[in-house]
Amino acid sequence: MEGKPILNQLSPYKQGKQTKEIQEEFGLSHIVKLASNENPYGYSKMVKERLSKELPEFNIYPDGYTGELRNALTDKLNVKENELIFGSGTEEIIQLICRSYLQPGLNVVVAAPTFPQYKHYALIEGASVKEIPTDTNGYHDMDRMLEAVDENTKIVWLCSPNNPTGSVIPKEDLHTFMSKCPDHVLVVYDEAYYEYMDKELDVHALSYINKFDNLITMRTFSKAYGLAGLRIGYGVANSNIITTLDKVRGPFNTTSIAQKAAITALEDQAFIKHTYVTNKHVKASFETFLDDIGWKYYDSQTNFLLIVTPTSGTEVFQYLLENGFIVRPGELLGIPGTVRITIGTEDDMKQLQKLLFMFHKEKTKVFE
Repeated sequence: MEGKPILNQLSPYKQGKQTKEIQEEFGLSHIVKLASNENPYGYSKMVKERLSKELPEFNIYPDGYTGELRNALTDKLNVKENELIFGSGTEEIIQLICRSYLQPGLNVVVAAPTFPQYKHYALIEGASVKEIPTDTNGYHDMDRMLEAVDENTKIVWLCSPNNPTGSVIPKEDLHTFMSKCPDHVLVVYDEAYYEYMDKELDVHALSYINKFDNLITMRTFSKAYGLAGLRIGYGVANSNIITTLDKVRGPFNTTSIAQKAAITALEDQAFIKHTYVTNKHVKASFETFLDDIGWKYYDSQTNFLLIVTPTSGTEVFQYLLENGFIVRPGELLGIPGTVRITIGTEDDMKQLQKLLFMFHKEKTKVFE
């Protein structure tokens, strides 16, 4: 039995080898995963303590309205209850947006490279995709993206900080874009790495919600909050957009344990500050190392760096894999000759630097 014809052109998500597989294949005792931009410092101890004492009743359906977390976020973000939607990570919200607004004959505009699920789910709904290359530094080309909008454009995806380049959209560029973007186009502003940004670069996208009826912004508890395994994220938009998305949302799409963990994680802003400060320090040290060996990298306001490699990204990936480090080769991201590396703990990054230095020396000899 066949599915939609478009599915013949798409591939299912294929995760990388798991830690145990790699350990057995290469005879390693320790593996460091730096491929998925997870928080290497785990998650708030408050979450662990509270869940150990107050586990939800697993035989009872979760609160489909996500009431407690909704109330916590309305207070923190200064938004209204009916301006929030929750999903199993922001990826589900991307699915909801595509399901709600797209159909054959319509199109979406995205940067390239960017988070691939924007394109993936748009194609599933029958829409066409206009990919606008980022500039040479990995920043969204906002002028060209605006030029690509036509009467059949339904969604523009903006990822800031952008995955996989790490760049942010300047405030003046976003304001200009929103002021000129036609009202029939939904602008999705994905802030998954919001907590890692330097605060002076914050565009305060939430303040635009009441100024522009065609904007939704998304954030997640998977990255800085360290709850990737629980899958919970949220979107903020005017009530009309939220009502539309709620019509296609499953009635119990976020679990009781994820809701409870997110509420507690939100309370522990000391953990978020520690994550931000430590990540910034370790990233700066890694950037200095890359400068010293002459490897270029993209500006990043995230917990990862996209690095230009002297050979194929796949070769660097394989070398690091055989030595116990999992990174993301750029060939899988549409950017050959790069690797995307999550910023790990200081000790892990020092060991990684030793390996990269050895690789660099070996490659330098080849070209001498």
